[in-house]
Amino acid sequence: QVQLVESGGGLVQPGGTLRLSCAASGSNFRITVMGWHRQAPGKQRELVATISNGGSTNYADSVKGRFTISRDNAKNTVTLQMNSLKAEDTALYYCNAAGFKITTMTRDDFWGQGTQVTVSS
Repeated sequence: QVQLVESGGGLVQPGGTLRLSCAASGSNFRITVMGWHRQAPGKQRELVATISNGGSTNYADSVKGRFTISRDNAKNTVTLQMNSLKAEDTALYYCNAAGFKITTMTRDDFWGQGTQVTVSS
């Protein structure tokens, strides 16, 4: 089992910045990919960015050049630096950790509770 705790959401004006952090804890699980997804009211959850334990990153087209994902493998933390925020970035942001159970080698993934990001003047 893996627990994910997110922090850093809030209210920011268009053009502003926010930094989201997520800390993973647990045992018997090897995390391979961590990432952020978001869900705006009335819309489906969508991928924002992911990062592998080797450092490979993947971004949604809508955030490329504005958001940066980073990771500390030793601390099992992932951070999303969000710059040049737009009103359309407003959503509930979820941290995700995917990997496998060490004892059974079965794949699984876990989600945080979500942190609200609101971009408004």
